[in-house]
Amino acid sequence: MLNFFENIFGFNAAVALLDIFIVAFVIYWLMLMFKGTRAERMLWGLGIIVTVYFVSQRFELLTLHWILSNFLSSIVIFIIVVFQQDIRRALVHMGKPFSTRDSMNSDGALEEIVKAVASMSGTRTGGIIVLERSIDLSDFIGEVAGLEIDAKVSKELILSIFNPSSPIHDGAVIIRKGRVLSAGCILPLTNKELSKSMGTRHRAAIGLAEETDAAIIVVSEETGEVTLAVEDGLFVDLGPEKLRADLKKLFAGGFADTEAIFPWRARSK
Repeated sequence: MLNFFENIFGFNAAVALLDIFIVAFVIYWLMLMFKGTRAERMLWGLGIIVTVYFVSQRFELLTLHWILSNFLSSIVIFIIVVFQQDIRRALVHMGKPFSTRDSMNSDGALEEIVKAVASMSGTRTGGIIVLERSIDLSDFIGEVAGLEIDAKVSKELILSIFNPSSPIHDGAVIIRKGRVLSAGCILPLTNKELSKSMGTRHRAAIGLAEETDAAIIVVSEETGEVTLAVEDGLFVDLGPEKLRADLKKLFAGGFADTEAIFPWRARSK
């Protein structure tokens, strides 16, 4: 392909075309990554500002051009501050093809988790279970990491942790690579407005999902309803079979697009 352009346009033209193709691909990839999110609307706003900047330069609107020049000179810092969550999510998506997340499936951990959740739902035992994926959760639980356990996942262990008489039943359980890492953890809360039927556990699940790519399962103490929070999706009233199927897809090896896994994801944003 490059030889064709070299023969017709010369080497510099071939490199220029390759450069344009790469930039176009990156822009297209970013548009898909941020589609339907807060970042998409802000990127459109930045695009309008850049367009006005060049228009003001062309028609010599000096004051407007000076204001926009000063604003755009610090645009990199602005983007990092405003889009930090979206940038983190984009970098995680880039690394997913190289990550291995099948230990949850191979060790039978997901099956034990689903059995425990089904039992908790039937007895209306409240709980929140966090399944770590690509992002290390250590920075997000920090000093409130709870009680370190480091034990193989089992239905019995999860049920004993969330037993109402347990001193750590109110916190979250963190599961990493098929092992219960810690229990009684305090998670960051979201600032979003939620329905009255959702309590502190749901607020904590969404808060962590906004910051990481973890899959967070919440069992309601009032209704026994099972909710799955992952990235910017919140999926409610899941039965054991649906929960099992969704978790297996999320923890399949290689790249997993949550929009493809959850077709209704766009409606829950």
